[in-house]
This record gives sequence, structure tokens and C-alpha cells, in this order.
Amino acid sequence: MVNFRIISKIIGSLLFIEAFFMSWCAIMAIVFHEDDQMAFIMSMLITFGCGFIFLFMGRHAQNTLSRHDAYLLVTSVWVIFSLFGMFPFLIHGSITNLTDAYFETISGFTTTGASILDDVECLPHGILFWRSLTQWVGGLGIVFFTIAILPSLVAGSVKVFAAEATGPIKAKMHPRLTTTAKWIWSIYLLLTIGCGVSFWAVGMNWYEALNYSMTTTATGGFCIHNDGTNVFNSPEIDYISIIFQFLAGINFTLLYVSIFKTRLMHLFRDSEFKLYVTVVAIATIAIMSTLVLQLGYDYERAFRESLYQVVSFMTTTGVYSADVAQWPHITWIIIGCVMLLGACAGSTSGGFKCIRGVMLLKVVRNNFRQSLHPNAVLPVRINGQNVPRARLIALSAFFVLVVLMLLVTTTIMIISGIDSVNSIIIALSCVSNVGPSLANDIGANITWSGMADHIKWVLCLLMLMGRLEIMTVLVLFTRSFWQEN
Repeated sequence: MVNFRIISKIIGSLLFIEAFFMSWCAIMAIVFHEDDQMAFIMSMLITFGCGFIFLFMGRHAQNTLSRHDAYLLVTSVWVIFSLFGMFPFLIHGSITNLTDAYFETISGFTTTGASILDDVECLPHGILFWRSLTQWVGGLGIVFFTIAILPSLVAGSVKVFAAEATGPIKAKMHPRLTTTAKWIWSIYLLLTIGCGVSFWAVGMNWYEALNYSMTTTATGGFCIHNDGTNVFNSPEIDYISIIFQFLAGINFTLLYVSIFKTRLMHLFRDSEFKLYVTVVAIATIAIMSTLVLQLGYDYERAFRESLYQVVSFMTTTGVYSADVAQWPHITWIIIGCVMLLGACAGSTSGGFKCIRGVMLLKVVRNNFRQSLHPNAVLPVRINGQNVPRARLIALSAFFVLVVLMLLVTTTIMIISGIDSVNSIIIALSCVSNVGPSLANDIGANITWSGMADHIKWVLCLLMLMGRLEIMTVLVLFTRSFWQEN
């Protein structure tokens, strides 16, 4: 039986944390003397008040959490955080439609970066900071953030980590999960600070550097300028963005072992990292060659723009540094492939994940060998360890579910009048949590804001399922989940 009391108690406590984040934005609004101060104060009070109500409902809860509770908790937290996170937009009037406000907020928390705002430069600084902050908080997971700062709050944190973490293999750097969470968030914070300082050093002001560092290391892609970092016209900013997007796409546990444990060679022996680097290199060279030979780009520009697009889409940041719509069609296919694959598990990126790519390639290789040697026993090994058969079955199930989600979502959008090319791009973008602006997308003729409300709700669900890797959400719709045993 699901323990609703403990779930209510944890959600109430998490709403206090969300209200605390809103207070940062209220301070930002006060600093810039803009009209969004009251919006954040009211949103903060509403969130605090509802947090007390949830805590009251769970006041006699036993501090134990089953696997059923963990799945329901994680999904509920993401839905409810997005629900309260949309209040600043609605109260201020930046977004007047409830559907649009929820879409913008869940797109932020899931780090998808799909925005219904066609002109962000007209928004006050506090609202823009809130958009960036939602992506930064959602980068490594809302509940995982809580495990790091308030470990006693989330009972059964291992089950919660399993429900929210990305990738088929959940690596731990320390026997205690709370210690692991603190180290991972420390690395995330250091990357954010390093990115912000680097941006500031090459010409951004402190506010720009702060916002772009949060959305870059979260691989989210929300921008505070309509043209993103292109407004600076700076190759230095492009290269800094590439570096920190790439680093944020590496498994954070691997980063910890390589940097803090000074085992750098461990990084280059990791199968997932090797595939990550290989795909980035091959895709960059392929696009660079096309730009030089077909469009006459000079080598530096071709290298920078091809590398930027490849890293941006493979890490599912989803921001452009060039007009990709003018590039040859073969480059679109390459970008689409890296967007579907994604970067490493245990990072802030979305997508299929390189670790699953490694597993899939080894399964295919073993099948070829099995056809020649039918009686051979061929285990799948990742970094010297055998992958259990159950994980290989889960890999197949995950792949099938991704394909089915893409087909269903694409079909719904085509029936609703969206052309097939945009339907595929939108579905792929949301399930992989990429979310590039369709106004600047490949052959697009619509924007996110121009889509029907029912399509936006479908995409909200798709973004959530993509961020929580499908099964955490889908399991809630099964009969067995709600049975007492």
C-alpha cells in the first residue's frame, strides 16, 4: 500500500526549498528595481503555505519509504514543483496562459529548454533568473538535491536515487548515498562557478555570466537573450560554452574519481567516455568537412561551429551558434543522431545515453559471434564487469518504449495538423530533453508558443518521462503498482 503520509511530508518540505529559491529571485528583482518583486513574494508565500498544508497532512508519517513510494514520490515532486514554479510567470503576467506557464516551468526543471517565450529580452531580471534557476536545480534532480542537503528528510534515499537517477547503471562513489550526493553536487557547483567566472573573464557582466553558467552546466539551454550567446559574437565564449557543456555531459562519478582521486587514466579507460569522445570527434569532423567543402567555411569557423552544434545537441543543451537551417541536409541527420544518443549517464544530459549505446553495440557484436559459434557463452562486459541479463532485457524494453513514445507523439501531432518533419523533430527533442527553439530549427515554420494547448500538455508529459527515463512515470499507470501487495 502506498504511504501517502510520508510522501506528503517530503513534498511539504521540498516546497519550503522551492520557496527559498523563489526568495533568491525576489532579491534579484529588488536589486534591479523591477515590477516582478511582488510576483515572487506572493509565489513564495503561496508555496510556503501549501508546504505547511502538506506537512500537516503527513504529520504522523512513519519515516520509511518503499519502492512504490519512491516512484510515486519522484514523479509527484517533479509535477508539483513545476505546478508551483509557474506562479511567478502567471502572477507577474509574463505568461498569462496556464498551459504555457506550466510548459515553460516543466521545460526548465527537466532541462529541456523548449520555450514558449518568443521575446525573452522584454522580461525582468528576476523572471529570467528564475528560468535559469529551474534548469540548474533540475540538472541533477530535484529529490537528489534534497538527499545532498537534507539526507534525513528523504527516508529510503537509495530507492529514490534509483527512481530519479539517469542511466541503467547507478554508480556510487561512496558507501553512503548521502555522501555521494554531496560530492556530486559539489562537482556540479564547482563546474558552475568555473563556467561563470570564465564567462565573466571574457566579457559578460556578472548577471549574464551567472545565468549562462547555470543553464550551460545544467545542459538546459535557456537564454536571457533572444539570440543566445550569439549576441556577444565571441569565439572565446563559444569555446568556453563547448568546454563546460562537454564536461557536464560526463558521468559526474567518473569526474570525481578522475579529478579528486587523481586517477586521470581511469577516465580514458571508461567504455562510456570513450564512446562519448569518439562520437563527438567523428560527428564534428564529418560536419566540419561538409562545411569546408560545400559552403567554403574557413577551418577555424567550420571547426568551432560544427563542434559547438555537436556538443550542444549531444549533451542535450540544444542551443545554436549558427544558422543550421542553411547547412546541407546531411548535417541535420548527424545532429539528429547525436541528439537521440545523448551524453553519459549520471550527468545532466538527457537522451538515450552513451552507456546504453555501449551495451547495445556489444549485444550486436555478440549476436554476430553467436551466429558463427552457436554454443559459445558470450557475456556483455562494461569496464571489466559482466552486465546482468536483467539489465540487457531492461535495455531492450527502454529502447522499445522510446520508439513507441516517438511514434505515438508524432502521430498525435500529425493528426493535429503539424507537418511530419516538425512532428518528428518536436517529439525527438522533448523525449531527449533537448528542446531547441523551433523558430530557429531545421526547416521549422512554427514556434513552441504556436502549438495547440493539448499538444503542449502531451509534450509536458513527454519531457517528464524523458527526464525520469520513462519507467518511473509509466509504472504509475499499471494496475500492479496500486495493488496492496
